[in-house]
Amino acid sequence: MAEPLSQELLLPAEVKQLVGASNPDEQSKLLLEFGIPHRLLKQRILVSRFHVREWLAGRQLVQSRGVNLAAVK
Repeated sequence: MAEPLSQELLLPAEVKQLVGASNPDEQSKLLLEFGIPHRLLKQRILVSRFHVREWLAGRQLVQSRGVNLAAVK
């Protein structure tokens, strides 16, 4: 069974601890530099625990931009 969304996302204090910044815009900038997928929603950063675990394990995270129709033959 899937985890509830509230358990999958980092708490604001955890995001602050992860990036070392309290301003959501600065947090977003640092997460982007780290390569951790996230969303900024009404001055709140949403970060998946899964993505942080993958980043800590050294796996490269690639954000999907949808289907590449240029590659379809």
